[in-house]
Amino acid sequence: MLQLPLQVTAQLDLVLVLVSLLSLWTRLSRLSYPSSVVFDEVYYGQFVSLYMKRVFFIDDSGPPLGHMILALGAYLGGFDGNFVWNRIGAEYPCSVSVASLRLLPALCGALCVPLAYLLTLELRFSHLSALGAALLLLLENSLIVQSRFMLLESLLIFFVLLAFFSYLRFHNAPSRSWSGSGWLLLSGVSCAAAVGVKYTGLFSYLLLLGVASVHTWNLIGDRAVSHLSVFTQCVFKVLCLLVVPVLLYVFWFYIHLSVLHRSGPHDQLMSSAFQASLQGGLSRITKGQPLEVAFGSQVTLRSSAAQPVPCWLHSHKANYPIRYGNGRGSSHQQQVTCYPFKDVNNWWIVKDPGRQELVVDTPPRPIRHGDVIQLVHGMTSRFLNSHDVAAPMSPHAQEVSGYIDFNVSMAAQNLWRVDIYNREAESEVWKTIVSEVRLVHLNTSAILKLSGVALPDWGFRQLEVVAEKLQKGHSSSLGWTVEEHRYGTSLEQKEREAELHSPTHIDVDRKISFWSKFTELQWKMLSVKQEESEHKYSSAPLEWLTMETNIAYWLHASTNAQIHLIGNPVSWGVASLSLLAYQLLATVYTLRRRRGFKDLSDGAWQRFVSLGFVCVGGWMMNFLPFLLMDKTLFLYHYLPALCYLYVLSPALLEHVLTHLLSSRTLRSTLCVCTAAVLVSILMSYWNFCPLTYGRPELSANQLQALRWRDSWDILYRRR
Repeated sequence: MLQLPLQVTAQLDLVLVLVSLLSLWTRLSRLSYPSSVVFDEVYYGQFVSLYMKRVFFIDDSGPPLGHMILALGAYLGGFDGNFVWNRIGAEYPCSVSVASLRLLPALCGALCVPLAYLLTLELRFSHLSALGAALLLLLENSLIVQSRFMLLESLLIFFVLLAFFSYLRFHNAPSRSWSGSGWLLLSGVSCAAAVGVKYTGLFSYLLLLGVASVHTWNLIGDRAVSHLSVFTQCVFKVLCLLVVPVLLYVFWFYIHLSVLHRSGPHDQLMSSAFQASLQGGLSRITKGQPLEVAFGSQVTLRSSAAQPVPCWLHSHKANYPIRYGNGRGSSHQQQVTCYPFKDVNNWWIVKDPGRQELVVDTPPRPIRHGDVIQLVHGMTSRFLNSHDVAAPMSPHAQEVSGYIDFNVSMAAQNLWRVDIYNREAESEVWKTIVSEVRLVHLNTSAILKLSGVALPDWGFRQLEVVAEKLQKGHSSSLGWTVEEHRYGTSLEQKEREAELHSPTHIDVDRKISFWSKFTELQWKMLSVKQEESEHKYSSAPLEWLTMETNIAYWLHASTNAQIHLIGNPVSWGVASLSLLAYQLLATVYTLRRRRGFKDLSDGAWQRFVSLGFVCVGGWMMNFLPFLLMDKTLFLYHYLPALCYLYVLSPALLEHVLTHLLSSRTLRSTLCVCTAAVLVSILMSYWNFCPLTYGRPELSANQLQALRWRDSWDILYRRR
C-alpha cells in the first residue's frame, strides 16, 4: 500500500559543494580578460571559424570532438567566424563574445576539481584525502591557466577523470543494478570523448581497459558468481568499454563531415573523390562530368601518392637534355613530369590504338580493366612513351617521355594497359574520380610511377615521373585517378586546344560514402604531418618533472600585465615526491610479501595496489610515451599526468598515517608538516596569481622576484 505523506531523503556533501563553488570561481571569474588572442587560441580559433562557415579542414594533431566543443561555445555566443586569427595578442572585436569562446573549456576545467574529490572516494580513501586531492587541483596555477582559454587540455582531463570515476563507481557498486550499469556506460562514453578530444586520451583509455581486464579476470575466478552472471557482465563490459567507444569515435567524425560540407584550404590533401563531394572547389569543376572514361576522353590524371601536395601528369614543349650533369645520356625526347598546379598542359587524350580519331564515338565506348590504350598529350600531341633508357633522377627506373621520332632507330613504345586495382569486377569500367588505376607499359611491364624526386632547373623543378618494374605489392605512388574529364569532340588540333579550355558538362550524379571519407580522413590525419619546428617555449619531457620551463601565453601591449603557464612549484614538488615515495613503498612491500611478511591486511593491500594502478599507472601512461615522440612538446602536455599525481599524493599520505606510523608523536609531526605544506601551496598559488590571471599588473622588480628559476622566461618593461 502507498503510504502518505511521501518523503524524499537526500544527502549533501557540503565539502564537495564548497570545492565545486571555489573551482567555478577560480576558473570562470572575469573569463573575458584579456580580450585578445592568447597563445594557442590563434591555432584553435582558425578551426572554430571554419566550423562556423562549414568549411572542411584537417587537423593532424587530433580528432574533431575537441574542436566541435570549442565551436559549440562560439556558436552559443553568436560567433559568425568572421575574425582573422593571425597573431597572438590581436584584440577581439566588440562583436565577439570572448567569454563564450572560453566558457566550455573553463567549465570542464572547473569540474575536474570535484571529479578528483569523487575519484579519491571511489579509490576507497577518506573524505579528508579527497579534500586534499581537490585542493591540489584547485590551487594548481597551470591548470587554471589552461582552463581559462580556448584550449583542449581541460576538456581532455575532464573526460579522463570522468571515465575513471564512472568506472570505479560501477565497480564498487554493491549490486549490479541498472544505475551501476549506467555508470559503466558513462565510462565508455567518457573514454570515447577523451580520445575524440586528443589522441593522447588513448593512453588513459588503454589504462582503464587494463584495470577493467584485471577486474574481469578476478570476476571469472570468483566461484561464488554464477556462470550466467559472469558471462553477462563480461559481455556488458565489452559493449560499454569497447563497442560504444568505437561507435562514438566514428560518430564524432560523422558529425564533423556532415557539418563541414564546403570546400576549404585543406582540400588538396584529399583524394579527387573526396574533394568532389564538397561544395565549391573541385566539385564546381567536376560537376556534370561524364562518369565513364571512354576512347577519345580528355582527362587529367592525378597521382594517388600520399603526400601533402597533389600533382597531375604533365608535359610541355621542353625536351630532356642530351646529357645529364653526371654524364649519362637521355633520349632527348619531350619531358613528362608531375606538376602540382592546375594547368592546361595537364590534359591528356585517351586514344584507341586501332584508330586515328581523338574524339568520342556515339555512343561512347567505355574503357574497361585490362584494355590497352595510348595517351596523347592534349597541347603537343605527343604520345606517352617509355623505353629502355634510364630515368634522369632515378636511374634504376625507365624514363617516361612524350615520343618524338628523331629517326635514330628508337621506335615508339606507347601502349599502356589499364589496371583498375580498386575494381569490384574483372570487367570494371574506368570511372572518373572513383577508379584508381595503374598504367602498365605493354612492352616492358613497367608501371607508370611518381618517383617524387624534383627535377633540376632544366625540368623546372617539377616532379619526376618514371616507369618501374615491380613484382608485387601496391604503392600509392603507382596509382592515378582521373580528376577532370570531358568527352572530346574536336578533330583538328587547334579546335582541340580551344576545347581543352572550355569543358563540356554532362549531368551525372556522383557521391562518395561516409565510410570512404572516414577511412581516407583517418589515413590522412595519421600520415600527413606538418613540419615540426623548434619553438621558443618547447621543452623536453624530463624538464617537466622539475618545471624547468614556462610558457608566456600573453603580454599586454604597453604594460607589464602578462599570463604565463607556470605551475604551483610547491604542489608540483609534492607530486614528484609522492611518485617516488609510492614506488619505494611498493618495492619494499612487494619484496617483503615475497618473503612471506604481510605488512598490510588484504583490504589495505588491495587499496594500495588499486591506487598504484590508477594513479602511478596513469602518470606512466601519460608521461613515458612522450619520451619516444619526435615532435615539438610543451609543458601543458604534462598536465594530464600531473593530475594523477595530485590524486595520489593525499591518498598516499593517508596510507602512511594509517599503516606506517604507530607513534602518536610521529603522526602529529607529519600532520603539522602537512599543514605547513598546504599553507605553502596556498601562498605559492596566491604569489603566482598575477601571472595566472594577468592582473594585477606587477612592477619589473615584482616580476623579477617571481622568477624562481633562472630558466623561466618572465618578461617585463622597466619604467
